[in-house]
Amino acid sequence: MDFNDGSWSDVVPLTQDDGPNPVVPIAYKEDFRETMDYFRAIYVSDERSPRALRLTEETLRLNSGNYTVWHFRRLVLEALNHDLYEELEFIERIAQDNSKNYQLWHHRRWVAEKLGPEVAGRELDFTRRVLSLDAKHYHAWSHRQWTLRALGGWEDELDYCHELLEADVFNNSAWNQRYYIITRSPLLGGLEAMRESEVSYTIKAVLANPGNESSWRYLKALYKDNKESWISDPSVSSVCLNVLSRTDCFQGFALSTLLDLLCDGLRPTNEHRDSVRALANEEPDTNLAKSVCTILGRVDPIRANYWAWRKSNFTVAM
Repeated sequence: MDFNDGSWSDVVPLTQDDGPNPVVPIAYKEDFRETMDYFRAIYVSDERSPRALRLTEETLRLNSGNYTVWHFRRLVLEALNHDLYEELEFIERIAQDNSKNYQLWHHRRWVAEKLGPEVAGRELDFTRRVLSLDAKHYHAWSHRQWTLRALGGWEDELDYCHELLEADVFNNSAWNQRYYIITRSPLLGGLEAMRESEVSYTIKAVLANPGNESSWRYLKALYKDNKESWISDPSVSSVCLNVLSRTDCFQGFALSTLLDLLCDGLRPTNEHRDSVRALANEEPDTNLAKSVCTILGRVDPIRANYWAWRKSNFTVAM
């Protein structure tokens, strides 16, 4: 920005006050120093004008993390009744260089909230583009959930999660979003209504990749606050037994799920005992959960101490 073209002649730049003896003075580049000096001047004078808006744009181009500049820009936007659709485009340009910026996403939410439900599709599309570059982008997922909750757009969200999981079934963020949808969407009827179809969906994912912890965790979450259904649904223990009978995959998550079932009150059958016996190569402990912990200590050595601790807490036979 050219501050010598005459349009800024009435402004006296306000230099940064580092005190008389700064311990570690920062060697700012000249264009940054000059821009900030002029910004401080209009900020102190509270000038809410088109040139002030242009100045905030230049300042954010040099440092998009300056929350004071973002705050002042919102004040100027409101004072000028500026076109907020243009502001969305400005934000997207800034995001191309630095999308992991708290201030940017806070500003985006403010603008979208002002515009209302008519921009729901645009916000979902924006986060989709960001997530296509970084599937676990925290800010994008947070903004997407806010958009659904505040502006709408639930209709295709389950399909979007399926699309992401088809591309990468290990994408724990997509599993988290899927759970968010089935528990929050006003269109699906809640967890109870979705449980049967979601269990079926998840078991297919588990059997295709038994070493994927995300799908096992999602499976258990489908029974949140309903322990009776968790331990009585035969499909849950069946998928554990299916994986335990295989030799081509990691069995740790199947074992830990079986352990959770036993601890929550599942009465072990002969099939459960036979599966554990085959893995332990011996007659299982009277307390089957102890035997499972022993096996887990072997197949999951990174958490061997944890499984030993779990085992030490079983004092009575189940």
